[in-house]
Amino acid sequence: MGSDKGDGYWRRLVRKLTSEVEDLDADDLSEQAEASGAQRACDCRSGQEVTVLGRLRSVELSPRDAAATLEAELFDGTEGVTLVWLGRRRIPGIEPGRTVKAKGRIAVRDGRKVLYNPYYELQTTT
Repeated sequence: MGSDKGDGYWRRLVRKLTSEVEDLDADDLSEQAEASGAQRACDCRSGQEVTVLGRLRSVELSPRDAAATLEAELFDGTEGVTLVWLGRRRIPGIEPGRTVKAKGRIAVRDGRKVLYNPYYELQTTT
């Protein structure tokens, strides 16, 4: 009985010692998203109202001569979701590495999941 608990500990320890940093980070992000009540991005389907939580991998500003658009790639440990704010060139706090919780209706653009003008909350790191 007690050895089962110990076996789980050793299995997790060996995994942490032998896994890639990116894999461990993805696992941590996925666990954090699940604990917050957010859906896993890989489970989100087009047309669904969703809440996702993850880390911004990249943020792209539209060129000056194009329509104002801000795009950010959110990764939750399972899959990426592109967040798109129309009419915005910059949003304070929306920067690579920041953890964000976003809510909206999932769309699919060029085979990728997208949230247009999502409601968002910047998360504090603990």
